[in-house]
Amino acid sequence: MRNTVTVVGSINADLITAVPERPSSGKTVLATDLTRRFGGKGANQASAAARAGANTKLIAAVGDDAEATQQ
Repeated sequence: MRNTVTVVGSINADLITAVPERPSSGKTVLATDLTRRFGGKGANQASAAARAGANTKLIAAVGDDAEATQQ
């Protein structure tokens, strides 16, 4: 029988930009790439428990912005 783990925690979408150089104080640098990664401490814990073989459930709140509908 597999153990069941229920995680109550946070989920979020990280927006990561790539820039050609590190900006100095007061300087604007344009991004050359944008990457979206999903995570959050709760999502990471649930993912780790599932990879370890546990039957896993995640309870988390999701907002109503554009990122909330992404999978």
